[in-house]
Amino acid sequence: MPVIVIPSLIRNLTNGEESVPVEGATIREIINNLEEQYPGTKVKFCDGDRIRPGIGVYINGVLTRVAMHDRVDDDAELHFLPAISGGVVSN
Repeated sequence: MPVIVIPSLIRNLTNGEESVPVEGATIREIINNLEEQYPGTKVKFCDGDRIRPGIGVYINGVLTRVAMHDRVDDDAELHFLPAISGGVVSN
């Protein structure tokens, strides 16, 4: 069963759990099943029926350009991480 690593900023929604096994064969199924287990999580990752802009989806440590219907292996580890912006521009 795929495992979602929960970002620290929303662990309050998962009773402090750092990672959660979630059934599903696609990104959509996994996110919807996570929402059933832990209400309020879907809105953190999705804008309507799409991954939120600025959220990177990593599957087994690799940043992917996924769509909600993309298949996920049963032993996958998923991370939904906000993009990091900013920094210093040097001349």
